[in-house]
Formats: sequence, C-alpha cells, structure tokens
Amino acid sequence: MAIKEKERGLISYTSPDSSISEQYRTIRTNIQFSSIDYKYRTLIITSPGYREGKSTTVTNLAISMVQQGEKVLVVDADLRMPTLHTMFDIENTSGLANVLTGETTFEEAVKRTEIERLAVLTSGPVPFNPADLLSSSALDKLIGIAQELYTVILFDTPPVLELTDARILANKCEGTILVVCNGKTKAEEIVEAKRLLELARAKCVGVILNKK
Repeated sequence: MAIKEKERGLISYTSPDSSISEQYRTIRTNIQFSSIDYKYRTLIITSPGYREGKSTTVTNLAISMVQQGEKVLVVDADLRMPTLHTMFDIENTSGLANVLTGETTFEEAVKRTEIERLAVLTSGPVPFNPADLLSSSALDKLIGIAQELYTVILFDTPPVLELTDARILANKCEGTILVVCNGKTKAEEIVEAKRLLELARAKCVGVILNKK
C-alpha cells in the first residue's frame, strides 16, 4: 500500500477521480482482501510518531469506504492532540471523552457530515486521563453500540511510540493499520512500533507508506 505524494484534506471526496483517490481505493481493496473469509469492522489507524499522515489516511480511507456503500463512523481517539474536527470543519465541544465519562450519550455526540453515510465522533475536550478512559469498559460499550449502527468503525489514535493509547485500542479492535512516512520514519521506529503492537496482541492488517 502506498501514497506517493503529500496530500491533505478530503481529497477522496473533493477529487474522486484523482490518482491519490485511486490509491486510497487500492488501500481499501487490499484491506478487504487481507482476509477472504472475514470482514474487519473495527480498525485503528496509527503511526510510530506524529506528523506521518495517519489522520489524512483515516479520513480518506473512510470516504473511499462509503463510496463503496459502507456506513462508516470515524472516531478521533487521539484525546491529546485531536485533529479530525478541523479536517471536517465541525465543532468539538463534545465528543468521545464526554461519552466515556458519561456526560453525554453516543447518539448525542456523533456528528453527521456532508458526505452521505459518513459520521464523525470527535475527541471532545482534552481530558486529564486519556489512557484510563480508553481502557475503560465504557469504550467497550461504545464499540458495541457503534457496531449496531455502522458497518465499519475507524479509530484515529495517537502514535504508538509516543503513548500507550494506540496499544490499548489495538487490543480492543479487530485490526490495526500502521502509517509510516517515507523519508521521515526510521526503520528502527517501524520495528519498535510493530513490536509494541504485537505485545498488545494487535492484528496488523497492513502498513501504508505515505510519502510527503
């Protein structure tokens, strides 16, 4: 899987006929064929470090999936440096953190987008205990509710080498996709990220090479 040039935003929506959009469709197909008899419904997208393109990958992969008929929920599980609300240009006064603390319901927190069949659960205000929230039974309940309403749930998580959050989520979800940046991510960082994910019993579906 490869993304060959620097692209930001929702290019799969704004320019569906572009070569970049076609590459996201290829990634989508590769995920589908990675398991012939099993469909991944809960996936986390992470990276060894920050600024490697994971959030852009999450949004465009989600768009590619809804274009194929899936009903997708994108969850901003980066409770420390959230970005998805800016990419979709939606408010972030309430979101995942509020649902996990019981301040609001899942249904109230999920936000529709202008893209049909694509919804977003933003991070909400940055909490003081992100790892504790993500490891709670409240997240298990949230995933269960989401699976009843959506065919695919994609989680944007913090980097593996920076925090424990991605490993916690990887243990709760069916598959993990690692995004690495050509010319930026060091080989030893990729190896260590893979080792940490394996320790968390994550199932690595694939690695996306993102050239910025």
